[in-house]
Amino acid sequence: MPRALGELGALPWFAPLLLSAPRGDGHPVLVLPGFVTTDASTTLIRRYLELLGYTPFGWELGRNLGPKAIGRQGEKLIERLDAIYEETGRKVSIIGWSLGGVMARQVARRRPDKVRQLISLGSPFTGNPWATNVLGAYEALTGQRIDDADTQSQLKESSAPPPVPSTAIYTKADGIVAWQNCCEPADAATDNIEVYGSHCGLGVNASVLYAVADRLAQPEGEWAPFKRNGLRALIYPQTGNA
Repeated sequence: MPRALGELGALPWFAPLLLSAPRGDGHPVLVLPGFVTTDASTTLIRRYLELLGYTPFGWELGRNLGPKAIGRQGEKLIERLDAIYEETGRKVSIIGWSLGGVMARQVARRRPDKVRQLISLGSPFTGNPWATNVLGAYEALTGQRIDDADTQSQLKESSAPPPVPSTAIYTKADGIVAWQNCCEPADAATDNIEVYGSHCGLGVNASVLYAVADRLAQPEGEWAPFKRNGLRALIYPQTGNA
């Protein structure tokens, strides 16, 4: 948490960079919170996206306690996506922080026709599911055991490239989950962006916010990998598929 507070405190220094990000086209963006957090944790992301010209939405499902929040098969989150799509008449980009990113992949597989792209922030959707410091808390609070056959089936599905363009933003100094589990497999429409920061600070990290803005600004149907050139090479230590 101290590192996250440092990332939040550094935001004013990066205001010129953040305000120079490409403007949005007004399309809807659904932002999903991480484990045990609520929409309050994504307020800064959503306010920034609104400033850039997008139409951001919180998930409105309370505290993120896994299947207790979204339903065993993600049905409540799917209903939320459907409602936003019907309200706006446009495909929805989804940003998922940590567990929220895992959920985003699940809903995108169920509604690929309604999802424009995915962006995950430190989301452990592949690799060893036991490689996390919060496994005990997760199983206790969600009632979902990682070694259940149903859970293992969902994790296997999640590890494959999603049916829509997807970007994974991660940090090797995560501190909560293994960063290797947060990287997209190589595919025609997947990308990975490494940042300097902490797991708990990803939603208030200036380099993350700028990368998110860059990804969302791409015209629909014209997705391309993140460009790491010029000053970006100093800010982003690595980019591309792992």
